[in-house]
Amino acid sequence: MRVLIAYLLFSLSFSFGVEKLFYIMGTYAHVELPSEREVYKAYRVMHSLERKLSDYIGDSEVSEVNRKAGISPVVVSPETLEVVRLALEVSKRTYGYFDITIGAVTVNHKRLGLIPLNEAQKLVNFRNVVIGKNTLFLKDKGMAIDLGGIGKGYALDVAYRTLDSPWGFIGIAGDMKVWGTEKVLAVKDPLSGGSLLQGVNRGDLCISTSGNYVKRHIDNRDRELVQVTVVHDICTFADAYATALFSMPRSLRKNFLKENPEVGVLELYSDGSLYMNDSFRKRFRLLILKTDMQSQ
Repeated sequence: MRVLIAYLLFSLSFSFGVEKLFYIMGTYAHVELPSEREVYKAYRVMHSLERKLSDYIGDSEVSEVNRKAGISPVVVSPETLEVVRLALEVSKRTYGYFDITIGAVTVNHKRLGLIPLNEAQKLVNFRNVVIGKNTLFLKDKGMAIDLGGIGKGYALDVAYRTLDSPWGFIGIAGDMKVWGTEKVLAVKDPLSGGSLLQGVNRGDLCISTSGNYVKRHIDNRDRELVQVTVVHDICTFADAYATALFSMPRSLRKNFLKENPEVGVLELYSDGSLYMNDSFRKRFRLLILKTDMQSQ
């Protein structure tokens, strides 16, 4: 039976496309598309977005917005406006647990050392982001935007809508987009170092995984929760929701999933147990995963 399953997984993931690996957004992107032209087109799109959205790049649009916080609005590209609009929408949906103004802490305090922690924490408030016709403005000096919890998912969406490919796969670290084909998709198990899940997608989908086992950069209210994986039609939302759900206490995660039944979720706990909702399960036609499942 294991041999048969392995054969099925291999045959379903086999393609005649072009695969390339690129270093981008501080990690590696795996791009698999029908032609080399499309592969490099996808890379150029994602690289262009990184140049605009990264707070690690001194002359990026986001870095300029952060420098001008409390001083003046900054003219930005349509892409930067769009991702910030989407981020603020997610903030409202997730009761504020997703907030790009966490940059006051992650950028201005932790990385740049510009302000003390207590001051930085007081500046985290997505309601103080002002979007103009073609400008962004942060109301208070010391505020900063950090798009790390949404930028990779947004890059996948922009690359997908820019390409002419009938099928493809793009993965940036824990964020993945697959369309027009069936592929074996895996979710890492940080507890064992192996695969927590392997599955064959049922139709087009986006997957994003969030946890604190690498950078420990997310303020997690549920200490038993190790990792959250989200499945959604839109990669921007999959990325941001995974970040927010990992940060929420368990009661609010339950409430959010009731209010947003289209969001598929797989949760891994410190004792090795798993929780998977129906919306996640229905997005795959073949799943191989750990069997220690819990009900919630």
